[in-house]
Amino acid sequence: MNAQELKSARKQRGWTQVKTAERLGVSQPYVALLEDGKRMVGPRLARKVVKALRLPPTLLPLPEKLAKGRSQNLPEQLSVLGYPGFAYLRGAQKRNPAEVLVTALAQDDLESRVTEALPWLLLRYPEMDRDWLLQQARLHNLSNRLGFVVGLAKAVANAAGTTSMRHAQLNQLEARLQESRLDKEDTLCQSLLSQREREWLRETRPPEAAYWHLLTDWRPEHLQYVA
Repeated sequence: MNAQELKSARKQRGWTQVKTAERLGVSQPYVALLEDGKRMVGPRLARKVVKALRLPPTLLPLPEKLAKGRSQNLPEQLSVLGYPGFAYLRGAQKRNPAEVLVTALAQDDLESRVTEALPWLLLRYPEMDRDWLLQQARLHNLSNRLGFVVGLAKAVANAAGTTSMRHAQLNQLEARLQESRLDKEDTLCQSLLSQREREWLRETRPPEAAYWHLLTDWRPEHLQYVA
């Protein structure tokens, strides 16, 4: 979160710097310094700002590196972001959707219900930081996995007749991912596939999966909550 985003959000809510300072637990002069860009909005304060001003979670801080040990509560993180398939779960701290997406894609083995939610993240939060997504995908060799998930989201958007900015953003992300497509066979977070299952998927996978060198049979019609 930068100075301009903070200032714009405050004004949109109709709050004064004094009221904002009270809600954030800081002084009014400090808010002025933040909005002038003379102080950085650190991760802890950014979380307070997002909560207090009811801003989208895409403005939550993103880590420079993915932290280990966050895969266990991915369903809870998806729930707090609004995913209907896990609406009954509670208790997770809200994280940036881009972080949740990359964390999921980085798993060796992922529950199918979580995999199913990944295209939803892209459609629900099209304003994700694409530069960060691309950086992390390249750093962790996830370009093919992310590219395929973007394709699934695009297919759902096409079927729904979506021609909005959301669709354009998916096109831009896909085009940039194609530049770093890996010529290496992978799975969509299913490393425990048997040799027989791998051979079957090579024969039956959709063209999009073959393009991204993935062994998976996920198709848009398998996604319950995305449309």
